Amino acid sequence: MAKSKSHLGKVKVGKDVIVLHTMAYLFCGMISALCLIPFIMIFSGSFSSEAAITANGFSILPQDFTLDAYRNVFREPIVIVRAYATTIILTIVGMIIGLMIQTMTAYVLARRDFEWRNAFSFFFYFTTLFNGGLVPTFILYTRTLNLQDNYLALLLPLLFSVYNLLIMKSYIIGIPDSLIDAAKIDGCGELRTLFQVVMPLIKPALAAVGLFIALAYWNDWYNAMLYIKDETMYPLQYFLYQKVNNIEAYKKLIASGAVSASAVSAISLPTQTLKMALTIVVTGPIILAFPIAQKYFIQGITIGAVKG
Repeated sequence: MAKSKSHLGKVKVGKDVIVLHTMAYLFCGMISALCLIPFIMIFSGSFSSEAAITANGFSILPQDFTLDAYRNVFREPIVIVRAYATTIILTIVGMIIGLMIQTMTAYVLARRDFEWRNAFSFFFYFTTLFNGGLVPTFILYTRTLNLQDNYLALLLPLLFSVYNLLIMKSYIIGIPDSLIDAAKIDGCGELRTLFQVVMPLIKPALAAVGLFIALAYWNDWYNAMLYIKDETMYPLQYFLYQKVNNIEAYKKLIASGAVSASAVSAISLPTQTLKMALTIVVTGPIILAFPIAQKYFIQGITIGAVKG
């Protein structure tokens, strides 16, 4: 009889857990759906006419369906393909080199037998509180290093991040010293220990930091504005930024009377719909990359969480 009651209790608890999980999944699903609404409105807005957006605002479904915004974006397909290629190459190269530099640095700072690791850690941390400022940095890149209109001016500024270094260091510290000692006993040098022992164990951190670096390069337009004047070297973000600015400048000239409206009547000048289309064009590839790294990314960013 006691066994039967115990069994019923287990069944009851099991049903309660199922109900709780169902409610939790429904709640999370509703929150996720709400988070998707802005992106859906952006997507529909990119296929709406400028007049409909101006008159009625944004909506879930396209209003007065048109491809004018995308025609404007891809008016010069060779130029945008070149900007895409520049951004993709910078993102891939920067992510690989940045991961290598920050992983090797974090490995050294995480080693307890490195005598100066606290001093170097403070040196890196100090740079998060104080920096040289924009003017000295600009002079360094343009006059000292002569990187004006050079791809290195887009690559170097984002190559190293102390925040990413702290994530990587926190993960490497969690690796038992016995594994590294065993590798040394087996005759592994420092580089072989790093590449064959440490790096396979820190895949979540590599995925998280790699995604952060890739996002930084993919979204960068500020360095291009400072150091790149050659239009053939523009990355995607700065090219699209210039496109929006040019259209807004045309509209200001028309409003001020400097240019007659009839002179540009044959030119479509979308602003809001163009911004929506540019958002889709820019975020599409990086959104597709996120699900690939999602599993490791979530583990990587929760490294510093409090564990029960």
